[in-house]
Amino acid sequence: MRKFSDAAADYYRDHPEEIDAFLKITFEEYAKDQNIGVLLSALRIISRAKGISGMAEEAGMTRQGLQKALSEKGNPRLENINAIMHSLGYRLAPEKLDPMQTCK
Repeated sequence: MRKFSDAAADYYRDHPEEIDAFLKITFEEYAKDQNIGVLLSALRIISRAKGISGMAEEAGMTRQGLQKALSEKGNPRLENINAIMHSLGYRLAPEKLDPMQTCK
């Protein structure tokens, strides 16, 4: 039996055109609930789809370092997330929040 994350990585490997939407939704959900585990899981799935070794090299990290940063117990620094996003072809950028969303 395969894990969901393995099936998802295979899916995005075969459908790279859908990665943009997946990451956009993932970051939108993270902005709402700050669930770092879900965010790291999504980045882990995409890194598997794109190839961990190549991504790690592009991010200036070791394969093990990338895997550790994106693990369920990972606690990556901002510079690591930034490097990982760059290796995926994205950048971190500020987006103004709707004032109604910031009031809790």
